[in-house]
Amino acid sequence: MTAVGGTATTAAPAGPVPRPGAAGPAPLGTPEQRYRMLRLIRGFEEQALTLVRSGVITGGIHPYIGQEAVAVGVCAALGPGDRLTSTHRGHGHVLARGVDPRRLLAELAGRVDGLNRGRGGSMHAADLSLGILGANGIVGAGAPIAVGAAWAARQAGDDRVAVSFFGDGALNQGVLLESFNLAAMWRLPVVFVCENNGYATTLPAATAVAGSAVGRAAAFGIPAVTVDGMDTEAVRAAAEEAVARARSGGGPGFLECRTYRFEGHHTMERRMKLRYRTPEEVADWRARDPLPRAAAAIGEVRAAELDASVAAELAAAEQFALASELPDPEGALDYLYADGRRPRAGATG
Repeated sequence: MTAVGGTATTAAPAGPVPRPGAAGPAPLGTPEQRYRMLRLIRGFEEQALTLVRSGVITGGIHPYIGQEAVAVGVCAALGPGDRLTSTHRGHGHVLARGVDPRRLLAELAGRVDGLNRGRGGSMHAADLSLGILGANGIVGAGAPIAVGAAWAARQAGDDRVAVSFFGDGALNQGVLLESFNLAAMWRLPVVFVCENNGYATTLPAATAVAGSAVGRAAAFGIPAVTVDGMDTEAVRAAAEEAVARARSGGGPGFLECRTYRFEGHHTMERRMKLRYRTPEEVADWRARDPLPRAAAAIGEVRAAELDASVAAELAAAEQFALASELPDPEGALDYLYADGRRPRAGATG
């Protein structure tokens, strides 16, 4: 037991929680592997929506449905030692990197076998063994963490690259611009990925962002490109170029991925009955769904086989999550402090 500020807490056990069946980052080197991951992310999010409606997942989620091509395309360009920071809409990022969907679903359900023992929930998934430095509920807050990871890699003399995902709503956040500045000044190996889905919650980006997304990065001398975020292969090609440049010492890069979320900003929207997008706009973007395009590249028969494989995997994930226990309230203060932390003199009774 460790006493901090007069409160006794139990230190976390040493070492990471084992990841059942995990063998490193997800393989995304072939069109079939990328299609399967697209389908896995889509199916996982649909499954999570069902569990939100049933009450198994409390508090709701921010669905990633529609934006899958960005996560898969970017993660396909990463090496095994690279790192990433995610967002409040981060399930797709961590799945594309290789997180076990059983553990992630258990995490969303607040169970002890979850990725972070049920304490992180939907917006704070992390797995350091995969280089996932955490999703983040604060808009733009992952950027300085990624910059720090890139700086650490430079100091260590290795060639690891860091990627920071964020939405168009982060483009006016000071911490993001400060991150651009440091990354550019120090020529750090970091790639900034803006998932521009057109809305910051309900605020259209066109009414909130002066200039352009790529203009923000270009002002700092960071090479910036806009790419079709509904096309997995287009995202992958752009990400590979930016990652290779960063890895070789060429400094940071910036990708604006024009994408769209088919669902609301948060599952609470259905209850609130918000109306800020026309049915025609949503239908136009649904016609650009990244999954059919990726399926066409591998053939209908093979896509159907992979769909069945994913369905079986997700059924097993739900069974795993529901069978996991809820945390004991007596352990609510566990894992708050690092093992061996010592309080200031006089801080405890």
